[in-house]
Amino acid sequence: MATTYGWYESYKAALLETDWTKMQERIGAAECQLHKRQRVLSDDRGGTLEERQAIADALNGMRCLRTEHAECQNRHVSAGESSGIGTD
Repeated sequence: MATTYGWYESYKAALLETDWTKMQERIGAAECQLHKRQRVLSDDRGGTLEERQAIADALNGMRCLRTEHAECQNRHVSAGESSGIGTD
């Protein structure tokens, strides 16, 4: 039986989001849930080693996704400027 964490759904939603206009919001929501759970685990020293590692891995994944999202947006802005898209 696989363990399901409360923060996992928001993390999965960010990973599976295909609409780049919603990506920032999804990443932020996932990071918020992950940090909230980290604080709970830190306060009561509960949880398992597996969950702590899963949170660390998920936060790393969100950092990578945030970087990829920013790079993609920069490419689109640069392409728009060089092609005249969105200019008057």
